[in-house]
Amino acid sequence: NQQQWQQFNVLKTTHAKCVFSMANSAAVMTMPESHYDWVRPGIMLYGASPLKDKTAADLSLRPVMRLKSRLISKRSLAVGESVGYGSTWQAQQASCIGVVSAGYADGYPRSISDQAYVLIDGVKAPVVGRVSMDTLTVDLTAVPACGLGNEVELWGDNLPVDTVANWAETIGYQLLSNVGQRVPRLHR
Repeated sequence: NQQQWQQFNVLKTTHAKCVFSMANSAAVMTMPESHYDWVRPGIMLYGASPLKDKTAADLSLRPVMRLKSRLISKRSLAVGESVGYGSTWQAQQASCIGVVSAGYADGYPRSISDQAYVLIDGVKAPVVGRVSMDTLTVDLTAVPACGLGNEVELWGDNLPVDTVANWAETIGYQLLSNVGQRVPRLHR
């Protein structure tokens, strides 16, 4: 960045009548010397971190987008029963499994890892099995009192999009821009 900034300054001296912009979200936060005539904040406008080693909360950024859905089905599984395409997850104990009405067609990453969870009434419910086009399955064992229609936070106020992106080995920007057209947009 410093090398680019130095080269940009050389260019700036030869084009004095131009308006200059170099600072994206990361530079807005870390390189005040690069602010010039105007800045170009991007990911920070969504309340996500532009810096790999800092969270949005570390930077006093608040999410402006929340992806949520509802629990549409619940069922009990016995030890050894599985969920998801290819039966990639098998119950190691008697479990309560929920189906959430959101999948990769809605922008939830299909590549999500085994460490992922969603929040139901503020309680972590691990994502289990493969994320499908229209649904994902979660282990409700820690939230047995939840019922059909309960709100499920996929990312937002209490579960940062950057956390979900890390689980999917991508960046928050990809998740934010991949939310599908069929997802209703509610503006507050």
